[in-house]
Amino acid sequence: MGCGRKDDAVGHDNLDSRVHDRVALDEIALYAEVLSAVAASERQLTMDELDNALGLRTSVSH
Repeated sequence: MGCGRKDDAVGHDNLDSRVHDRVALDEIALYAEVLSAVAASERQLTMDELDNALGLRTSVSH
């Protein structure tokens, strides 16, 4: 998702640092990941699936 820089957590390195809050942008990006996972599912997501959507796990446990 990012551009490969260590300090570029979610791809915001092209934004003007004087007019944004990196922490807020990172939180918005995480929220978008959860919304995308919810939209793609036809049922309520499990905690494992939510963790996976947030990048906390590499695969969903069954």
